[in-house]
Amino acid sequence: MGRDKGYYLSMNGASTTRPSIEAVPRPKHLDLAKNKGLTVTWEDGRVSFYPIAYLRKWSPSADAKELRESMASNPLTVLPVSDVGDGRPLTAVGAELVGQYALRITFSDGHDTGIYSWAYLRQIDPNRPAETAGPAGESAGGAL
Repeated sequence: MGRDKGYYLSMNGASTTRPSIEAVPRPKHLDLAKNKGLTVTWEDGRVSFYPIAYLRKWSPSADAKELRESMASNPLTVLPVSDVGDGRPLTAVGAELVGQYALRITFSDGHDTGIYSWAYLRQIDPNRPAETAGPAGESAGGAL
């Protein structure tokens, strides 16, 4: 499953029952380059690239969501100390599929509680049309 520069995860074409009524395209191919980011080739032909720092910033975990909300309401919010404070860049150290609906990424700062559903990855896609809102109505490309 591993490669020199990251992880290769391939999705089979089997159809599944989606957890929501809205049809969300599924990935056909996931390629995680540990030092760069996640490339997703979707079944509808779209290709999305998510830089590692972007994925960490937009982690769907409860603690990351709470931090984003706190920062949005108070720009003087104190940021938590990262385990990667020695000048090393943030990287992905691993990834695993969660059922047939999501991906969990482990980051070099120790964060591993975010489960990135396919719907959430589509929502935070940095290359999505500009008129599409990101998480909580915010532009995912904005500063938070």
